Amino acid sequence: MKKILIIGGGIAGLSAGIFAQKNGFHSIVVEKHHTLGGECTGWDRQGYHIDGCIHWLVGTKKGTGIHDLWVTVGALDGVEIYHPESLIAVEHEGITVHFYRDLEQLQSSWLEISPEDRKEIEQFCMDIKKLHGFSIPSGKPIDLMGPLEKIRYIISMKDVGPVMEKYGKITVKELAGKFKHPALREAIASFMPEGEYSAASVLFPLGTFTGGQSSIPKGGSRALAERMAERYRSLGGTVETSCEALDAEIEGRTVKSIGCKSGRRFEADYFIAACDPKVLYEQLLEGRYPDPQFEKRYHNPEVYPLASNIYIGIAYEGDMKDIPRTLKFPVESVDINQDGKPIEYLQMTHYGYEPDFAPEGHTVMTFAINQFKQELERWELLVEDPDAYNSEKKRIGKEVIDAVETRFPSMKGKLKLLDVATPQTYVRYCNAYRGAFMGFWPTISGKTLNHPGAIKGLDNLMLSGQWLQPPGGLPVAVITGKDSIMRICKKEKKNFREETE
Repeated sequence: MKKILIIGGGIAGLSAGIFAQKNGFHSIVVEKHHTLGGECTGWDRQGYHIDGCIHWLVGTKKGTGIHDLWVTVGALDGVEIYHPESLIAVEHEGITVHFYRDLEQLQSSWLEISPEDRKEIEQFCMDIKKLHGFSIPSGKPIDLMGPLEKIRYIISMKDVGPVMEKYGKITVKELAGKFKHPALREAIASFMPEGEYSAASVLFPLGTFTGGQSSIPKGGSRALAERMAERYRSLGGTVETSCEALDAEIEGRTVKSIGCKSGRRFEADYFIAACDPKVLYEQLLEGRYPDPQFEKRYHNPEVYPLASNIYIGIAYEGDMKDIPRTLKFPVESVDINQDGKPIEYLQMTHYGYEPDFAPEGHTVMTFAINQFKQELERWELLVEDPDAYNSEKKRIGKEVIDAVETRFPSMKGKLKLLDVATPQTYVRYCNAYRGAFMGFWPTISGKTLNHPGAIKGLDNLMLSGQWLQPPGGLPVAVITGKDSIMRICKKEKKNFREETE
C-alpha cells in the first residue's frame, strides 16, 4: 500500500486525507497545531465560543456538486443549516441598506430607498441573478479533463463569463459610483477597501447567497473541521498533531522524507503540502524550487494584495434577535491602526442563532477589521515586544466596545472583551504568510491564478489549498485536497473513487 504524507491538517489537508483513505492509500496528516482545522476554527473564552472563520459557506445548497463534496468529507452530513435573512446590512446617515437573500426583496428595498436609481438597481439585480445557475466546479481539475469534458466545462461557465467580463474590468468604487444615492454607494463600496479591487468580488458572493448556495452550518467552523477530522480517522487515517514540518530530504526528483520539529522523520511515496506556499517554497524546499507564478505575486503586493484582519470577540449580556446577523455601522474616532486615520465603519456579526456559543440570555459578537500591507508590517514589528503587543490588543478591544456602546446605548455596561486576534495570531497558529486568511485578492490589473499544484523539478510532491485558485477560502481548500488525490491516482493508474466500496 502506497503511503501519502500530508503536511497541514486544515480543510485541504483533511480533504486530501479522506480521499487518500477512500482510494486505498495509507495517509498521515502532520499538523503544527494541537488542533486540526487550520484557519477553519473557533476557540473558547470565559464560557463563550468565538467562531473564527465561516462568515458564509458556499456549498450548502443540496443538488450541487460542491454540496455533495462537503457531505462526502463529513462536513455537512446531517448538519442543520442556518439561512440568515441578509448577507450584510450597512448603515449610512440613518438609512440601512440590506443585502437580502431574497433578490426581489433586495431590489424592492433598494428602490424604496432610491427610486432614481431604478435602472442601475434592476441591472445590478439582473446580473446577480445570472449567477444563480452557476456552481463552483468541483469535479475533475482542468488538467485531468479530456477534450469533451473541457467543452462541457466551458459550456457550464456560459453565464459566468459575461458577468466576469463586465465586472472584472471595473473597480468596486466604480461600481458604487454608478448609483446616485449615497447610502447605496456606501453600501457597495463597503465590500472592499479603497483600491483597484475588482467589482466581481461583490457580484459573486451575492450570486451564491441570493441563489441559495451559501449559508451557515450550525455549530460553526470548529465543529465543521472536527466532523471532517472524525471522518478521516474513521477511514483509518493517521494524525500527528503538534508536529510542525521543517525540512525535506530530496534525492534527484524525489522527496524521500519530511523532518519535523519534534525530531521525527516521515517517509512516504507521495507528499502533499496542504500548507502555506511560503512555508513550502522557502522553508521546506529552502528556495531551491521557486515558482514564477507565486514569486510574481509575492513581489507585487499592490497588484496582488494580501489581507488579514483584527478579529475581536465580545460578550453581550442580552439577546440581539432584532439586529441583522452582520451589520456594518459608522463610527467616529475609533483609532485602530495608530496612524492618525480613524476607521469609519465597524462590521459586527452576532451569533444569537447559536445557543451553545454563550450562556443563556447572552450573545457572542465578533468584529473583523481588515488589515493590509502597511498594517501587516506594523504587526510584524509590534509582536517582537510582547508587552506592547498585548497592550495594543487590549486598547483596540476597548475602542471597539466604546464604539458599540455609542451606537447601541442600551448595551452600555453589558459588554465584555473576550479576545483580540491579530494577523500575527494567524502566523503563530497556522504559519499563514503575513497572517493572510485568504489568497490573493482580485484586482483589475492582476491576473487570475489557477495553479495545478505541481512543483517543477519534483515528481512526488504537490501543493494543495486555497492559494491555488481564486477566490480562495474553504471551498477551494476542500476541492484542491480532493484534486491532489485525483492526480496521484492518475500517476498510479488507479480509478479515482469518491465513495468507499
